[in-house]
Amino acid sequence: MKVALDAQLSVGTATGIGEYVTGLASALRRQHVDLVELREPRLNPWRFDRRVLWDQAILPWRARASGAGLLHCASGTMPLLAGMPIVVTVHDVAWLHVQAHARSYARYYFGRFALERYRRANGIVVDSAFSRDALLEVLAGVDCAAVRVVYPGVAPEFCDIARNGGDGRTILAVGTVERRKNLELLIAVLPKLNGARIVCVGPQTPYARECVELAARLGVAERLELRGYVSREELLALYTEAAVVAVPSRYEGFGYAAAQALCAGVPCVVSDRTSLPEIVGNDAAIASLDDAGAWTSMLEAALRGECEQRASRARASAIARFSWEASAAEIKRLYESVGAGSAA
Repeated sequence: MKVALDAQLSVGTATGIGEYVTGLASALRRQHVDLVELREPRLNPWRFDRRVLWDQAILPWRARASGAGLLHCASGTMPLLAGMPIVVTVHDVAWLHVQAHARSYARYYFGRFALERYRRANGIVVDSAFSRDALLEVLAGVDCAAVRVVYPGVAPEFCDIARNGGDGRTILAVGTVERRKNLELLIAVLPKLNGARIVCVGPQTPYARECVELAARLGVAERLELRGYVSREELLALYTEAAVVAVPSRYEGFGYAAAQALCAGVPCVVSDRTSLPEIVGNDAAIASLDDAGAWTSMLEAALRGECEQRASRARASAIARFSWEASAAEIKRLYESVGAGSAA
């Protein structure tokens, strides 16, 4: 059976979902899945109207034209009509909880509208047990057994990073600079971390301006670097050199930055919210979002190099846990199950 994979969010400045789609596609091919990736580089996936056009018109048309027998909607949105079985990956339900600042039509489309589409999916994949539970809370009547937890993989280049102990000064924050990522917490404790700097990489939203203004008020503007979207080479170099990766998010369905840090052997401090404690387990420091003192002390310890051994010891198990081969094998089994059900 040929599978069509929605790869539109790998176009342009791909973030976590783009990372997911790219890694999954490569791993599925290694599992000998007959796969066609569907994308349209001329459509900006970050423009709402273009995204809807893709989801609801172009994607299902291209899937049918490809001769596929199954469509995997890997970006959390589904078409109303596809003409074939659908597997959907639901990365999170953040649009129902922490996106109040967004336009009402976007909140509806990515929130309630998307939920109703999930009821018609032939298979649902989620990135974490937290995301499964959060989805089931808002999707009444769906059997828990129908929602499969499959951890995304981490790309091999992060697993192959050769650490040099870190530079003793860089706090790395990776991801879209938006409110739920909570960059202001790191900025608020930066005046207490002598000599430290924050390097933040990822696409920026208007929230980034608020972060810059906060840094200026606290007198640490020169120690905050918002680099925007960076090349793969620069990102890998930052993971190699950083003293610590910090993930102070209010909401994460998975937390790619934390998983990448674990696989790269980089000390990590994450918030105590949503999926992050599940993802790092006992392999990284966990701090309450309400405890600035805990963030200060944990980051200080990492900047002094006191967490390098812990990160190094945890690395092999993290690489095994976030293996694309294991992830793709599980999703291939779901494809086969859906295909068998459709044939029956």
